[in-house]
Amino acid sequence: MNGLTSFAQQPPKFDEEFQAHFANLIAWRRDVRRFIEKPVPEQLINHILDMVQLAPSVGNSQPWRWVSISKKASRQALRENFKKCNSEALANYKGEAAQLYASLKLEGLDKAPLQFAIFCDHATPQGSGLGSQTMPETLDFSVSGMISTFWLYARAFGLGVGWVSILNPEEIKATLKVPDTWKLIAVLCVGWPEEEHIDPEMERCGWQYRTEAGRIVLER
Repeated sequence: MNGLTSFAQQPPKFDEEFQAHFANLIAWRRDVRRFIEKPVPEQLINHILDMVQLAPSVGNSQPWRWVSISKKASRQALRENFKKCNSEALANYKGEAAQLYASLKLEGLDKAPLQFAIFCDHATPQGSGLGSQTMPETLDFSVSGMISTFWLYARAFGLGVGWVSILNPEEIKATLKVPDTWKLIAVLCVGWPEEEHIDPEMERCGWQYRTEAGRIVLER
């Protein structure tokens, strides 16, 4: 499947109205941690997964591997993994920072109807190593780019996505029984948001505000 047969074969013109809608999509994409307990139609999530196969990857390697965390035992192990790692992370903060950290909701594992572990297959033969021989990490970067594509497209349908990173990757690999050559990149919670905000939760709770650090372009 090349994913292109149903699309116009001539370059489309993205007008100002589309550009404005796309800018709004970027602005309203949030890291969601609060979900309503409403199932996501299988047809919808399959459509989104089909579309994100068009995401770019180094050498067209498409090294991403999806694992649906749906079994009760797997989900329980995931929650326990998070609780342990979150407790260890909390111990690194003191005083007001520790109090604030403890008040944060940092995952949506309790209600998210869909939960995925996304891995990078470092042994993939696809792409024949093009572009990744000098920088092997570009395989991981490719998976991150795909996740960004998934996140935006899911948001276009009203779905929320939350990235859980306070986890022990090796324990997740053992729980899900995946190959040794797979590296955990993300655990994603997916579902219908309980609430909508244009500002990040880290700003609303006073943990970290946006800065201009990432906008600086150095000239050499």
